[in-house]
Amino acid sequence: MIKSTVHHRPPELYRCHPLNEFRASVQQRKRNNRRKVIRVSRSMGLPGVDRELKKILNANMDEVGARRRAREAFKDIQLGIDHILFKTPCDGVKMEESYEKNSKGLEIFCKSWLPEASTPKAALFYCHGYGDTCSFFFEGIARKLASSGYAVFAMDYPGFGLSEGLHCFIPSFDGLVDDVIEHYSKIKENPEFRSLPSFLFGQSMGGAVALKIHLKQPKAWDGAILVAPMCKIADDMVPPKLLTNLLIGLSNVLPKHKLVPNKDLAEAAFRDLKKREQTAYNVIAYKDKPRLQSAVELLRTTQEIERRLKEVSLPLFILHGKADTVTDPSVSKALYENASCSDKKLKLYEDAYHALLEGEPDEVITEVFNDIISWLDEHSLKHNQLSS
Repeated sequence: MIKSTVHHRPPELYRCHPLNEFRASVQQRKRNNRRKVIRVSRSMGLPGVDRELKKILNANMDEVGARRRAREAFKDIQLGIDHILFKTPCDGVKMEESYEKNSKGLEIFCKSWLPEASTPKAALFYCHGYGDTCSFFFEGIARKLASSGYAVFAMDYPGFGLSEGLHCFIPSFDGLVDDVIEHYSKIKENPEFRSLPSFLFGQSMGGAVALKIHLKQPKAWDGAILVAPMCKIADDMVPPKLLTNLLIGLSNVLPKHKLVPNKDLAEAAFRDLKKREQTAYNVIAYKDKPRLQSAVELLRTTQEIERRLKEVSLPLFILHGKADTVTDPSVSKALYENASCSDKKLKLYEDAYHALLEGEPDEVITEVFNDIISWLDEHSLKHNQLSS
C-alpha cells in the first residue's frame, strides 16, 4: 500500500525540444506574447472535466499557485487514465512528497518512492525533461522502479511543475544544475542512503542536466541512465550563425518573452496514438513557445556538452528510439563513442519515438523498463560486492 505524506500541502508532458524551430524567422513573431499560457483547447478531449475544472485548467500558469491548484484538482484523474504506467501493482511502495526551501529561497517540490519491506538496492535520482514535472508520467515510472527494489528521488526544477518560479524560465542552466546538485546532495548525505550506490536518471533535457551534474561532480556518482538525452544539437538543427547571434542579443533585452517559434511536438514524441492523446492530462506541462533566455541557455549548454563528451567518465546506459525526431539518436551514438568510460552501453529501439517510457506501445515500454532494471541490477550488485 502506498503511503503519502504531504508537508504544508498547497491549493503536471510530453517533453519537447525547445530548439526545434530556431530556423524560423524571428521577424515573423506576433506581438501577442502576453496571452494566457494555457489555451482553452487544453480542456478539450478530457472526459469528466466540468466547468469548474476547466476554469482551473485554463488559468494562466506562469506562477506556481495556478499550477499547484491544477495539479491538486486533476491528480486523481491523472492516476486513473488507461496507461500502462498507472497499471503497475505498487503494493509495498512508500511514497512521500514535500516542499522545501532551497538556498535561493525558492520552494522546491520533491518526491520519493521507497521499497517498504527491504533495504533499497541503490538510490536513483531523476532529472526531468523540458517543460515537464515529476508529478505525472514519472509517478508511474517511479513506482515501477521502487517495486523493483530501488529508492527513487525526484524534484521539479525552479520554474517547472510545482516548484516556485516563472513557468519554464531558465535564467541560467548552470544555476538550474546547481539547484539539483544542492537538493540531491542533501539526500545522499542522509545516513539512510549514504552507503547506497547512487545513479542519475535523465530524460531528454534531463539528460543534459545529468551530464552537467556529472561534469561538476565527476567522482560523486556510480552511473547514469540517459533516455533520449539532449546532449548535443544535431548538425541539421543548428540555427544559422546570424540568427543565433540575433537570439542571443534579444535574450539580453527580452529574456522572459516567448519569442522562439515552436510547435506541438506530442506527435513527434509519442508513437502510440492513444498515449499521444493522454498527454493532455499532463495539465501543468509547459506547452507554449519557449522563453528566449531558456532557448539560448539550452543552445549554449548543448554546445558545451558537445565539446566535453570525452570528459564523461561514469558508467553509462544510453537508450534512444531510432525514429526519434525530437533528439537525434545519432547524438546518443556520438556520446557513446566519445565518452571516456569503458563501462558504457547504447541501445537503439527500432521504430521507437522520443518518449520511450511514456509514448510507445506497451510491449516497447515493458522492454525499456526491463533493460533499465537489468542494467541497474547488474551495476548495483557490482558496487555492493566491491564495497563488502
